[in-house]
Amino acid sequence: MDRPHVAIVGGGFGGLSAARELGGGGYDVTLLDQRNFHTFQPLLYQVAAGMLTTGDIATPYRLVLRGQDNVRVLMAGVRDIDPHRRTITHDRGELTYDILIAATGVQHSYFGMEQWSKHAPGLKTLEHALEMRRRIFRALELAELETDASRRRTLMNFIVVGAGPTGVELAGALAELTMRHMSGDYRSIDPRLSRIYLIEGAPQILPNMPEPLRKSAHASLEELGVIVMTDTSVTAIEADYVFCRRDGSSERIDASTILWAAGVQASGFGTVLAQRTGTVTDRSGRLPVNADLSLAGFPEIFVIGDLAQCKNGVDKTVPGLAPAAIQMGRYVAHLLHRRRRGKPIAAFRYRDQGCMAVVGRNHAVGDLRIFQVTGIVAWWLWALVHIRSLIQPEKQMRVFVQWAWRYFSRQTGDRLITGEREMTTAAMSSAPAETSAKQIPQA
Repeated sequence: MDRPHVAIVGGGFGGLSAARELGGGGYDVTLLDQRNFHTFQPLLYQVAAGMLTTGDIATPYRLVLRGQDNVRVLMAGVRDIDPHRRTITHDRGELTYDILIAATGVQHSYFGMEQWSKHAPGLKTLEHALEMRRRIFRALELAELETDASRRRTLMNFIVVGAGPTGVELAGALAELTMRHMSGDYRSIDPRLSRIYLIEGAPQILPNMPEPLRKSAHASLEELGVIVMTDTSVTAIEADYVFCRRDGSSERIDASTILWAAGVQASGFGTVLAQRTGTVTDRSGRLPVNADLSLAGFPEIFVIGDLAQCKNGVDKTVPGLAPAAIQMGRYVAHLLHRRRRGKPIAAFRYRDQGCMAVVGRNHAVGDLRIFQVTGIVAWWLWALVHIRSLIQPEKQMRVFVQWAWRYFSRQTGDRLITGEREMTTAAMSSAPAETSAKQIPQA
């Protein structure tokens, strides 16, 4: 009963890492998340492109934390916080904490144009990936049915907005899917005639990578048939087209599938936490933290992962990457263990392991700090790193087997179209209002 209570809000890489490290004693821990599973976000784009299934990259929290009796999981979204009373309000009530770890990450930012989200879904959750998958494969199925050449072209055009790692990987996966994997699967259309547009406002793709890697990735995308448009800003998004500005002139691109990978902002809970604690955030809504990842004036509140604006040295900021969130989660857990034993701990220091992006089959780019790598060597290294990073050995084996099968067979896996309620409703509404038993064919 005298053990301090640690509330962890958000079960991403940072929150789950902290919960696992705090297991075993010393603290009572409650992990709160709107979902009951952890998602391996770096591979969401492969679910969107039908290369992996949802079960390959998602693991229930209770399964991961099964052996840690001092950790409980609540499937509940946190709505508010009173930092002075040390209480949080969630979907089912209130919870009192002694220590709070905020790890809710970020969400999409449409730069003030929130109406674009209806036509251009982003990629942060498993639900987003399934929505992307639905739109991608539905567009091709509708193109197979379409007799009007102009409308068919629109259905076979795909636009990815944003050319960071997520956008590059998504565009590359779409190109692999349409240009290689699905060839011969349709009778009225040829998926190889699809056009994949990758739109980026900066002068080059992968702006945070060194120049040689950017050029290598750019060349690989074009080799796959991706139309890369840099120095191009999106000015309007509608259901079947995008308006963009390039070289001082406006251009319309018709496409029925538009995917967003451009910007992020702090989660809703991050915004509430900043307001309740009087914390001034950066432009993306991230909260600045002390050297030990705590909030100024609130030593019992820690902010980790993408939600934290954390300095790594004098002039560098910790990037919003999975390895950084994992390191932050482990650091806070170790700090709490040492604090309970009355021992000091040094300031958080991010160990930069570099970054990688896969462009297509046999090609990736990686800035590993010690050296840079491209091509098939980078691709295999990327695959090994991601397989090793999956939480469970069973997931590691499943993904390895599926990747190996698709590598040698050149076949994709999960092309199921789910969430088609609007099509079912439309079909039902067009049917006669009354149907007699005589109208129903008998077996």
